[in-house]
Amino acid sequence: MNFVEKVKKLQNYFSDGNFKRVIEGCEILNKKFPNNSFILNLSGMAYQRLNKDYRAIDFFELALKADSNNVSAMNNLANSLKNKEQYLKAEQIYKKIIEINPNYINVYNNYGNLKSSINDIEGSIKLYNQGLDIAKEKNINSLVFLNHLALAYQSLNKVTEAFEVVNKILKIDPKNGNAHQILSSIYKYSLTKEETMAHISKMKKILSENNLESDQEGMISFALGKAYDDLKDAEMAIKFLSLGNEIMEKRRKTNITDEINIITDMKNTFEDIDLNIKHKSFSNKKIIFICGMPRSGTTLVEQIISSHNKVYGAGELPFLTSAVQNNFFNDNKLDKQKITKIQSSPKNLINDQYFENISLFNIDENVLTDKAPLNFKWIGFIKVFFPNSKIIHCKRDPKDNCLSIYKNNFSSPKMNWAFNQKYISNYYNNYSYLMKFWNSKIPEFIHTVEYEKIVSDKKNEIEKLLEFCELELDENCFNHHKNTKTPIKTVSISQAREPVYSSSVRSSDNYKDHLKEMFENLI
Repeated sequence: MNFVEKVKKLQNYFSDGNFKRVIEGCEILNKKFPNNSFILNLSGMAYQRLNKDYRAIDFFELALKADSNNVSAMNNLANSLKNKEQYLKAEQIYKKIIEINPNYINVYNNYGNLKSSINDIEGSIKLYNQGLDIAKEKNINSLVFLNHLALAYQSLNKVTEAFEVVNKILKIDPKNGNAHQILSSIYKYSLTKEETMAHISKMKKILSENNLESDQEGMISFALGKAYDDLKDAEMAIKFLSLGNEIMEKRRKTNITDEINIITDMKNTFEDIDLNIKHKSFSNKKIIFICGMPRSGTTLVEQIISSHNKVYGAGELPFLTSAVQNNFFNDNKLDKQKITKIQSSPKNLINDQYFENISLFNIDENVLTDKAPLNFKWIGFIKVFFPNSKIIHCKRDPKDNCLSIYKNNFSSPKMNWAFNQKYISNYYNNYSYLMKFWNSKIPEFIHTVEYEKIVSDKKNEIEKLLEFCELELDENCFNHHKNTKTPIKTVSISQAREPVYSSSVRSSDNYKDHLKEMFENLI
């Protein structure tokens, strides 16, 4: 078998998802043909697909050492740097690619995604449109750009533009699960609205044809579940929601055991750490961390606070989780000694790394929000390394909260526990256990906002919230649903753009006979 045949075989392995075989084959070829940029790049791509980005980066850099004009390796290197949140380096490489080859289509999607990550949604839209122009010119499939463009418009509450893009997608691919899911989040389904009822019929027909890939089938099932939930038809809603969750659970490897171990480890580790010893070095910018269970009202609370004229709403940032995991975890185990060591060191590594990551954001305000819900795990770290910050803990009725998780299709791998009734309730029980611990240890540092109280007594709850955040009253906060300065990129997108409503309070009552496994497991 000659070199070309061997490479084709490795490319077939790559297409089939057999990345370990690709790596093994590339190792053999690398010995016979050292410094071959193509083979080095292929090795990096295989490691990248296995989520081993640091190893991938090594290979992409070797590929570029062998051939400095390998644009594919440049693009892959930038993607891995982006995956590891090294946004500044990634952006520099994307810009360089556009200078070298302005018609290299992949860069516009990847650079657009980076812009979206740093809340430059207008910048991402511009890049996606540039990619669409090239795709049209070269007669290349444009679905990836259209999908991202629809989400970008939706995050800015540009519903008309999002709707137009979704219709373009469905003209090209009538069964596109992502498009149907976006459409379902835009629509308010009603028996009196012909358009929405026609959409339900269309999605049911697509499912009945039984020729979808599993992820597409899962997306459309969740979209139908949402539609029937709007129609208050719990029987039909649960039928499709159960199907969607079942499909996604099979596709995604659950991380429930790891998550529960981290939560248990957190309590055991911080039991003996003095949280009154705060680091003396920290940024003078103040972060308001908004955390709690997913679907507990974190997006609503961020919209309220970020409507304030002195606050920048940064959305769900991954930077605290990265800083904690990179500095304090070894093989998924927390290193207690390192916490106390850095706690008293002259340099505040965690604070520095966090603010270095948000240097690309266009933030003039001195106060910003970070509403990554799962930051509730890191409250001890926040207390020590971000002593001038504020913690807002969002709490919601356990059954309503768990139901809302079950009703949504989360794309983040951090949420791989969210497709199984028992896992959801187990996660909730462990979250509750950890929050009781934090509240007993540092009660004055945490302000708990109950979703039901915001709904029933909005004015007083917002006033208390602003007082805790040391922000003066701002009328914008009471009209948060008009706030478009903060993009929303989560599954809460539709609800957070509306005035506070009470229909989701006790929504679990409609499903009490259908979700007994989840509800009865709650402590």
